[in-house]
Amino acid sequence: MTVKNVEKLEKSRVAVTVEVGAEEFEAAVAKAYAKARNKLSIPGFRPGKAPRKMIEKLYGAGVFYSDAVDIALPEAYTQAIGQSGLDVVGYPEIEIVDDKIDENGFTFKATVAVYPEVKLGEYKGLTAEKEEIKVSADDVKERLNEMAERNARLVSVDRKAKKGDIAVIDFEGFDNGEAFEGGKGENYELELGSGSFVPGFEDQVIGMKAGEEKDLDITFPEDYHKDLAGKKVVFHVKAKEIKCKELPKLDDDFAKDVSEYDTLKELKDSIKREITEQREQSAKYAVENELMEKVAANIECDIPDALIDEQCARFLEEFKQRLQSQGIPYDQYCKMTNMDEAKFLEEGKEPATRQVRMDLAVNAIIKEEKLEATDEEVEKQYNDLAEKYSMDVNELKKYLDAMSVRTQIIRDKAISVVVDSAKIEKKKAPKKEAEGEAAEGEEKPAKKTAAKKSAKKEEEKAE
Repeated sequence: MTVKNVEKLEKSRVAVTVEVGAEEFEAAVAKAYAKARNKLSIPGFRPGKAPRKMIEKLYGAGVFYSDAVDIALPEAYTQAIGQSGLDVVGYPEIEIVDDKIDENGFTFKATVAVYPEVKLGEYKGLTAEKEEIKVSADDVKERLNEMAERNARLVSVDRKAKKGDIAVIDFEGFDNGEAFEGGKGENYELELGSGSFVPGFEDQVIGMKAGEEKDLDITFPEDYHKDLAGKKVVFHVKAKEIKCKELPKLDDDFAKDVSEYDTLKELKDSIKREITEQREQSAKYAVENELMEKVAANIECDIPDALIDEQCARFLEEFKQRLQSQGIPYDQYCKMTNMDEAKFLEEGKEPATRQVRMDLAVNAIIKEEKLEATDEEVEKQYNDLAEKYSMDVNELKKYLDAMSVRTQIIRDKAISVVVDSAKIEKKKAPKKEAEGEAAEGEEKPAKKTAAKKSAKKEEEKAE
């Protein structure tokens, strides 16, 4: 194998011309013969026993050339890329030069994208805004209510179903009197108002009592899957039981039941600290993202399409994994949302381009600043992660390779170079429109409705 020429093209692509010599090609032809001879039937010879010369005499000297090219070319390409020191991206486009293949070998040209050269712009001394973190009494109360919802118990009620209730129903759908596939369910627990059923279904179940049966007239949306899109159908529904959520009282006993704390006040203080930490972390990430987007916008480089296509493919694979973790088959999701893979990849090009520019910027900073990660830093990161996820560090190492940990540490260092040199300005948190949203310790608006005063008294009693 001989690299004859390396030509730089636009969009960070190169054309590499490679010659496969007679000796290498003869070895590939021999392999092609050994692979194909059992499939060839030659009069006077048992299958697989016909000499190569006899086969070439019958079928032509070049009978094995096509297969030999397929055998020789990938290895020659890999060697040529390594010898040329190219950092390639994606798969090459291959063409045989002059369509000439004979016993002396052949020459091919591989056109492939390469990792682009990046010229860093300004990346130190940038400015960004960081939101002021405030946690109000209403924020804490909202989190408490969420905890109460999670710990609510369902009780049967003898009344008409209301929004927020759970209706236990049997149902079956009919299209022109014929039951249709996927339209039947038994003992289904439907939360009314959740929007989990086709529009109009839950609204018509509201008002039903246990034991009542009813026909619901439903029109499927136009963007529903094609078998039922836009169709008018009838669902026969039987309400078997109506349940409502019974929320626990927010008091010291509740705090003991749902947490490690003995009093509601201690639980509230803990929630406030937790929300503050979460918002501080979110604000930190927002600052990092704002700064790195500026760095990415400042770089100069010719990004090959292959890099963006690869990032789009990664986005798609990550999306499939998220669906799988939620128990949603990808094919079913595409059918429900009228989305196909080509459309997903096309819509992903813009965010993929932003991500690629960000990655290029980070890698350029790593190179410029000569950033590295020591073995001690890698080991510390392993220990920190093991503690965070309550895992044995040796067990963690089985699932997370050292190279990935090292790479992340170096990337974090690159981001720190940008953040640590930046000027961070305070950005006031957006004002909330509703009354009663002031932070704990702040003066609240003087005007309050009787309902709000009553709610405040109940909260003070609970404390």
